[in-house]
This record gives sequence, C-alpha cells and structure tokens, in this order.
Amino acid sequence: MTGGSTGTDRTDAREHVRPAATRAEDVAANASGENFPVALRVLPRARRRHLTALYCFARLTDDLGDEARETGQADADLRLRLLDELAADVDRIYAGGTPESPVMRTMADTVRECDVPAQPLLDLIQANRQDQRVTRYRTFAELARYCELSANPVGQIVLYIFGAATPERVKLSDSICTALQLAEHWQDVAEDLGQGRIYLPAEVLERYGCTEADLAEPSAGPAVRKLMRFEVDRAAGLLDDGAPLVGTLRGAARLAVAGYVAGGRAALAAIRGQRYDVLARTARPRKPRLAAELVTAYLRGR
Repeated sequence: MTGGSTGTDRTDAREHVRPAATRAEDVAANASGENFPVALRVLPRARRRHLTALYCFARLTDDLGDEARETGQADADLRLRLLDELAADVDRIYAGGTPESPVMRTMADTVRECDVPAQPLLDLIQANRQDQRVTRYRTFAELARYCELSANPVGQIVLYIFGAATPERVKLSDSICTALQLAEHWQDVAEDLGQGRIYLPAEVLERYGCTEADLAEPSAGPAVRKLMRFEVDRAAGLLDDGAPLVGTLRGAARLAVAGYVAGGRAALAAIRGQRYDVLARTARPRKPRLAAELVTAYLRGR
C-alpha cells in the first residue's frame, strides 16, 4: 500500500513525517504521562525497548495530523497523505526494505524480532484516517468498531512482543483495549469537543437528554453526569471482562498487562472521584491509586 501519493505530494508528506519521527526519544520520555503500562519502567530492557517502539509508532501516527495543523496546513488531504506515507513505511518493513522514518526503522526491529503481523499496524493508521473524516458516532456499536482499529491493535502487538498471542488471549486483550480507549475518551470529553469531536454516541446523548451545548458548559450538569456514570460503568465492565487475561500470563507479560488494566481502572476511578464532571477539568489518576490498582490486578491474575 502506498496510498497513491506520488511526485511532489510524496515529497511534501515526507517533509512532515520526518520532523515528527526524529523526536522519538522525547515521545518515549513522555510515556509516563499517558495510559501507558504502569509497569513499563521495571520490565526487562528488551521488552521495554519493543514496547517503547510500539508507543512511538502509535504516537507518531496520532501526531501526523496535529503536525500538519501546527504548520498552518489544516488540509485533510495533506493529513491523509502523511498517513499514506506512514503506511508505505509499514509496507517497506514487510517487503524487506528500509523504512524512511527513524521511528519506523526502530519499529521494524520489533516486527522482525517479535514476528508482529502487518494488520495491527495498518489498522492503527486506518483509525487515524477515519479521524480525518468522522467526528461523531451515532451508536455505541459504531464507536466500538472504531476502537477495533484505534486501540485493540495495540494490545495485540503487545501480546506478540511477549510471545503470548493466541486467539483466546487476543479476545481478552481486545476487551481491555476497547475499555482503555473509552476511558481516555471519557477523560477528554471537553478537550475533544474543543477540537470538534464527540465520541459519546448520539443515541446515548439522546437517551439522557443531553445536547452538544450541554457538553460545552464549564461544568457538567445532572444529565451529563448521569450519562457519564453510565459510560464509565460500561467501560469498567469491558475492563473486567478482559482482566482474566492477566492470569493467563507469566513474568514480565503479566506485569505489563496488569499495568494496562491498572491504568484503566485508575482512570475510571478518577472520573468517579470528581463525581463524573468531565467538563470542569480532566480526571487524572493519582500515583498511589495507580500503584494500588497494579497490585490488585497482578494478584487477582494469580
């Protein structure tokens, strides 16, 4: 897949891809600020290197559209060309070539050493293509299908990194990752709205009598809080459905996946802690809660 970009268009795209790609070390340094595995720092170096490569790839994919906007070129076609160029780098990996982006050259080592298939990488890129076209979701089913592209591939690649990918584990991982994506969306309702996006399904907004104007208020009213309680509980249920994955793993893999589960539970707890008001400020979990959730997730897995 090359996305059909040729000539000047491909050159322009590369000029945007390369600056973002050279910041891989800065991206990795900021990993602790997001819903990244709580246990990352204590994992063996080899696993940590591969997980960091995955994180940098995911961040680069997300950042390409933002970089185009920062340069004053808020053109959807340009953002799509940037993603096409990234997909072309994925193709180069599986064709035995050398990717152009430094981030993708690092990711190529992970692909080869861990036998990672191409589809999860391409799905993550496709999710970001969808972000250029879709800013609203009518039903939860539509949103869940988006999570299948934007979140679930990350967990699948993590399982390959640990040599633990099986159909049964992938199914459990998909439930965890969808929950993590939802948790992130529910933390960032106000921020997403400011960027013109609403991930809360329209059918749920209607069910609770909420409008887009209600989401633009400085703080959440009773209807929005009730809606958010419903969505937080739904995400928590998905997280619980996938949590048995921890118990199927051993060693560093168990610790890493327990870290994902802990991060999701702590994020949802933070939303509950501010009484579901996701508009006044972003709900961020505190480190003691993260640590406690990590211990709980790890021990329950046993």
